[in-house]
Amino acid sequence: MKIYDFKVKDIENKEVSLSEYKGKVLLVVNGATGCGFTPQYDGLQKLYNKYKDEEFEILDFPSNQFLEQAPGTNEEIAGFCRLNFGVDFKQFSKIEVNGKNEEPLYKYLKTTAEEYRSEDTLGFYEKVKQFTPDIKENDIRWNFTKFLIDKEGNVKARFAPNITPEELDQHIAKLVREEEIEIVCHPDFSDGCI
Repeated sequence: MKIYDFKVKDIENKEVSLSEYKGKVLLVVNGATGCGFTPQYDGLQKLYNKYKDEEFEILDFPSNQFLEQAPGTNEEIAGFCRLNFGVDFKQFSKIEVNGKNEEPLYKYLKTTAEEYRSEDTLGFYEKVKQFTPDIKENDIRWNFTKFLIDKEGNVKARFAPNITPEELDQHIAKLVREEEIEIVCHPDFSDGCI
């Protein structure tokens, strides 16, 4: 199974096959407009501007599951992102990333890659645990979790919410050149890597 096997709803609730993105490096993110990480939209847009002519796409799936930080309609979310961050990469309909109503795409993504974390990730997860007591091992733990996918549709990495778009730049650069990426694990972060 690959990401191309899934269909999702675009911002106008029209079904879109992810097979349309074959041959492109993809960064899949669950965004939110009222989150402390919302300014990452600026960095995401910069990445998109830098690599969009090199077969790179960002696919944003807003989710309201974490403290209802993505309120509003699909159109309101897209408008907010355009107005505040100049976002012109692809945004999709609001989804659930965990639980009984989780989007099938996310059910798949969560099983494909270990999450890479920074030194600060574990402390952040401790802080938000009170808001997400039912989180399971591979669940998305917060907004702006990112999945990096190569041109063949293989999930290469999953990044914790506090890993910034700027930190992904070197990995995207390698994937658009069809080089392998290597993310080094550090012994202090036994549950993840940096």
